[in-house]
Amino acid sequence: MKVLEHLIAQLEQLPGIGSRTAERLAYHLLKVPTAEVIALADAIHAVKEGVRECPRCHNIAEGEICGICADDSRDAGIICVVEQPKDLIVIEQSGRFRGRYHVLGGNFAPMEGRGAEALTVSHLVERATREEIREVIIATNPDFEGDGTAMIVWEALAPTGVRVSRIARGVPSGGHLEYMNRSIIRDALEGRTQYGVASEDPPRGEE
Repeated sequence: MKVLEHLIAQLEQLPGIGSRTAERLAYHLLKVPTAEVIALADAIHAVKEGVRECPRCHNIAEGEICGICADDSRDAGIICVVEQPKDLIVIEQSGRFRGRYHVLGGNFAPMEGRGAEALTVSHLVERATREEIREVIIATNPDFEGDGTAMIVWEALAPTGVRVSRIARGVPSGGHLEYMNRSIIRDALEGRTQYGVASEDPPRGEE
């Protein structure tokens, strides 16, 4: 059973896959038709051979540059900075952003051995200097590492004079305050929007 044990050991190397899950996956692959296993292997091989890093924004690309950088209809004057390509996908799925991106390749986590030099911040500064950038939107994760990463990006961009903003944080639409933790409530209060003065009519929904 050395072949099966080797497969289980390889599956365990995948993120989020423990020994029992690896065993279940291995035995599942034994049961399915050979054509399905070969198709999976071919897909993995194709990803490794055909996917590269976009030299402009560090997103995943199948060509010389990624599809977003190649899309002339995008607003090249606004760059949204994210930690990983998977974060970019989430923002794209919202359908509310039509600018371009810059992928940092991670976050600032010195306790895990990731310093600022491991990120693509210097290339972002180069883009802000070379390209006609009006605004950089920082969309790092709303956690300790994400906050530290945002600060590094902001400080690095300060000499360029480019406007820098960060995505809003707080209570999600449809959420209930009783289920929110203190950090979410704090962010919601600090990022509150202005309705107007009390003497004016209260805000109303669309009729």
